[in-house]
Amino acid sequence: MTADTITDVFEEHRSFLLGVAYRMLGRVADAEDVVQDAWLRWAAADRGDVREPRAYLVRVVTRLALDRLARIKARNEAYVGPWLPEPYVTDFGDTVQDTAERAVLADSVSLAVLVVLESLSPLERAVFVLREAFGYPHADIAAVLDRSESAVRQLAGRARRHVDERRPRYDVDPVQRRELTERFLAAAAEGDLDGLLDLLAPDVRLVGDSGGRSKAPLRVLESADHVGRFLVGVTRKSVPDLSVRVLELNGGPALLLLSGGTPDSVLQLDVADGHIRTVYVVRNPDKLRALAA
Repeated sequence: MTADTITDVFEEHRSFLLGVAYRMLGRVADAEDVVQDAWLRWAAADRGDVREPRAYLVRVVTRLALDRLARIKARNEAYVGPWLPEPYVTDFGDTVQDTAERAVLADSVSLAVLVVLESLSPLERAVFVLREAFGYPHADIAAVLDRSESAVRQLAGRARRHVDERRPRYDVDPVQRRELTERFLAAAAEGDLDGLLDLLAPDVRLVGDSGGRSKAPLRVLESADHVGRFLVGVTRKSVPDLSVRVLELNGGPALLLLSGGTPDSVLQLDVADGHIRTVYVVRNPDKLRALAA
């Protein structure tokens, strides 16, 4: 391969590799570092024996991500307040035509699922991501991880049961979710407590992630009254040159709040049965840098 061909082959798969790495690590910066390390290995590798570049690169990225997971776990254990994954832009555009495939990819990158994946072992997480998000056969995953196929099947079954037991048990209607997001934005912007209470489920939860770097609840807020009053209180505080954008993050609509053009917060909602079940708020500036563009 020429230098141009080597680069073109890698760039063809970069987006896919970033998707694998992000689902395993939950942080865009870490995922990008892993993909960059994979590029360096690809550029230096003897590619004469590489028949399937994507399979080779997925193997490299998965192993690099597994190595990094141990460090990330130690870092998250010392985290101040609730931890949420870094918001991740997921505009699938025309790259995914199949509606069912699009739904699987969106679900596998949702904040709710990624939070659950944090409680898996590194190997379970790798197997879950490759199997559930990208549909890899057990035999192919075994080759990636250098494990027997039977061992991979056991890991896959254990990870699947664990996620099913802890993930939200409701179907998401994309149209309803976007409609509720827009109504939520209008009510919050107006400080309309009654309007918010109409949208919030009685047992709604608000999870705020600041990492101790900005103001956000250090514990999960529960109940419509507590969450509604908190949101109204926040909107009454002056934020200089505030603007709001609606964009797709982690497979669904989200609100990006900017102060003077700089990302200040991301809010995303989990909805079911016409009500908001969870409000996620990310305010750690380290997790908003990738959205500055």
